[in-house]
Amino acid sequence: MPDRAREKPMFERVVVKLSGEALMGTDPFGLNAPTVQRIAEDLKAAAELGVQVAVVVGGGNFFRGLQGADKGIERARADSIGMLATVMNALAMEGALEQLGQPARVLSAAPMPSLCQPYSRQAALAHLVKRRVIVLAGGTGNPFFTTDTGASLRACELAAGAVMKATQVDGVYTADPKRDPAAKRFDRLTHDEAIARNLQIMDTAAFALARDNGIPIVVFSINEPGAIRAALLGQGRATYVMP
Repeated sequence: MPDRAREKPMFERVVVKLSGEALMGTDPFGLNAPTVQRIAEDLKAAAELGVQVAVVVGGGNFFRGLQGADKGIERARADSIGMLATVMNALAMEGALEQLGQPARVLSAAPMPSLCQPYSRQAALAHLVKRRVIVLAGGTGNPFFTTDTGASLRACELAAGAVMKATQVDGVYTADPKRDPAAKRFDRLTHDEAIARNLQIMDTAAFALARDNGIPIVVFSINEPGAIRAALLGQGRATYVMP
């Protein structure tokens, strides 16, 4: 049996950035129910450590703004469609968490009060202190900004200890490890080192927000069960980008 008293998380409040693609599992499109449930279990396990958890979810499993723009849809309109996709994912994750007995609330930067609560900093903080997992949809509420930027923005607003970027690889590498077998993985970096090495951890606006506000970024693979909890405890494989 693990010694729970020794399992002290590195951060008291975090924003988990979850891509829409992560929710597809092995499916080519949409939501994969077992994958959604597994990630919900991971988020619940993180909350059970006493960590206040906010989740910013993407929408790429349904629609990406850049894809729509490539197909001739005006970029601002395409990004608005993408925001709607994030609301669908957020509602699915809220439902999965509630089924596990973990209280959760969706807050959307694109107001749609018949479906979920509009985002405000005050409302988000009120839910967090009540130990509810909040699922933040709609990105920043504006076109031309990614959900990575939304995650960094919410981390700044909510005074989070870190942005936890869930990806398909177990950290930051010198190159794409799927294409370059010689790529080397970093355990720890500073923001300045990441810039100097030109490591593409997040888009420029998102990374600048985290760097300028001294917010660590934890990059880890969401494909392993328990990955969020392990990264919070400094266990498992992850890269910690620290101020």
